[in-house]
Amino acid sequence: MLKELDHQPSDADLDKAQRIVDEAEGGTRNIESGIGRWIVPVIAASWSLFQLAISSFILLESTLVRAIHLGFAICLVFLSHPLFKKPKKNRFLNYFAKTDRFTVVDILIAVVATLLALYLAIDYIGISSRQGIPLPRDIIFGFTLVILLLEAARRSLGPALPIVAIIFILYSFFGPYMPAVLAFKGVSINRFVGQITMSTEGIYGVPLDVSATIVFLFVLFGAMLDKAGAGKYFVDLAFSLLGRYKGGPAKAAVLASGLTGMVSGSSIANTVTTGTFTIPLMKSVGYPAHKAGAVEVACSTNGQLMPPIMGAAAFIIAEYCNLQYLDVIKAAFIPAVVSYIALMYITHLEASKLGLEGIPKADLPRFWDTFIRGIHFLIPLFFLIMELVVFRRSPQLAAFKAILALTALIFIQNIYMAKKKDESIGKALKHACWQVGTSLVAGGKNMMGIGVAVASAGIIVGVVTLGLGGIITEVIEVLSGGNFILILIITAIASLILGMGLPTTANYIVMASLTAPVILTLGAKNGIVIPLIAAHLFVFFFGILADDTPPVGLAAFAAAAIAKSDPIKTGVQGFTYDIRTAILPFMFIFNTELLLVGVDSFSYAVWIFLSALMAMFAFAALTQGYFFIRNKWFEGIALGIAAFTMLRPDFVGDLIGLGEAPKQIIMILGMALMAFIYGEQRFRAKKAAA
Repeated sequence: MLKELDHQPSDADLDKAQRIVDEAEGGTRNIESGIGRWIVPVIAASWSLFQLAISSFILLESTLVRAIHLGFAICLVFLSHPLFKKPKKNRFLNYFAKTDRFTVVDILIAVVATLLALYLAIDYIGISSRQGIPLPRDIIFGFTLVILLLEAARRSLGPALPIVAIIFILYSFFGPYMPAVLAFKGVSINRFVGQITMSTEGIYGVPLDVSATIVFLFVLFGAMLDKAGAGKYFVDLAFSLLGRYKGGPAKAAVLASGLTGMVSGSSIANTVTTGTFTIPLMKSVGYPAHKAGAVEVACSTNGQLMPPIMGAAAFIIAEYCNLQYLDVIKAAFIPAVVSYIALMYITHLEASKLGLEGIPKADLPRFWDTFIRGIHFLIPLFFLIMELVVFRRSPQLAAFKAILALTALIFIQNIYMAKKKDESIGKALKHACWQVGTSLVAGGKNMMGIGVAVASAGIIVGVVTLGLGGIITEVIEVLSGGNFILILIITAIASLILGMGLPTTANYIVMASLTAPVILTLGAKNGIVIPLIAAHLFVFFFGILADDTPPVGLAAFAAAAIAKSDPIKTGVQGFTYDIRTAILPFMFIFNTELLLVGVDSFSYAVWIFLSALMAMFAFAALTQGYFFIRNKWFEGIALGIAAFTMLRPDFVGDLIGLGEAPKQIIMILGMALMAFIYGEQRFRAKKAAA
């Protein structure tokens, strides 16, 4: 096992980091006694069981499933998050900030909100028969649901999403009174309510359907893996493999977060799960506190890029783009993996700059022993991938079967450990039941924010489909002056700003509705044909980067609590590490071969992967100011040219008069330039040493 270190965070630091995760995903209310402590866990576990049931033996119409899904989510939010997060001095206001018990108002609002969310299911036949002509009660119930849903989003996610939604709602009614370029014919109350709360074009739209049918099961699968102990296993495995190399703890942090991110889909939870172990070890070999925290932030944030979860947005991307789930994974594979390996390279460059070494081999767990000790954790992951890739099952069915396999594994694991330690089998079975039960609870609690987020984002999507899409395209075209590069920059900045206050999935839904069509439309006007998946992955990537964008990034605050560093400084450093991820979307918009669009040859796909990886290495060396040794200014420029040549060979070929030459030739020129710089730096270092 890993050696105990002086840099271990205190219990207070760990509690602070865990509190950030709990508040972001599980709520601020914590009832420790009485019957009240069972209410939220029972509802959360019931939600998990319902989701498993509709995936196996219960058949329900899709709209009913969405309504019930939202009912569970909104109920849990109002029970888990008080009106105010912090105590108030005023006695009356402080009543609404109670975190140790439920208030009568909270219970009443939770019941009303749940019934309103279920109204579409309760009066399903009646509502279906009066589409477009709502009754007075439909209008009252609809507006009340919108208000309570936005309040639930404010409590669980912060003010950003409700504010954006309110702006769009007001715009839909007051559009006729706007200036000429922003003028919109407006909508009637009947049309608004019918679209947003009585159809599948608003709150109960595609994002909520994907959340209800697919995302929940993958989040539950990740929660079960965590409760079974897979998180600690991934960390130990990564350290046993990479810990002894230069800057080993940082490299191990990248690998561990990548493995955890495959099933987590939450950068904040990933930061705390792996950072508890990795950050102290990075500090122990000499990484400054803010850089240790920043490495964890960068790799945990990028964990949402890793298939199969991809921040829970992969499935929504598939629906929006009308693609098979595996096609989305195929398109995202090279950018995700290349970005992750490049981050590991950045940790190597940082270690080289700081003159750091790895952890002594004697202080590390043995790789083979560690691998065998937890190999059973890889079985459900392997099973899930086989179901998705080999047997081509639907994501919903594959996740359900993987959960069943993992449940069986938890029981087998506990029985085996009990026999090995000569303990009671009955006690082992009780512990297995406890692990499964807490997993069901964790799955429900982790999903309530996502459920409310996608439903709230559905309001914005619904308003856009009422006719605002063309206005948004015109506004962005005016702001950019028709310059396509500027259009992409405006979209990227908007995604980063929105992402500071929104979870990745909600940010993606909003930006995919607002700006992805703009990229496609204005790209076509500029003579650039862009695949739909490229535009959607563009906004998705920048939504992920917002998780470590100062001053709001919660992942940075969680890592800073463990590292005992300044959260803003940690976030800024983490963002500098993630600049390489920011450059990739601009490249794959113009070079869609990076997304394997139109690439059918396996050998050519491998070539694209290797050339993209070399390009990211060159770009990382440029941003870090270090390759073999510290860069001179002209070496940095050359590295940038090499990276651009490998990522945009068609553009560079036209520029240097080799437009007719095969792209591979142009890429080789970029690699040759990179190799020349490396050789020149080695020669310069050898000369300086002599």
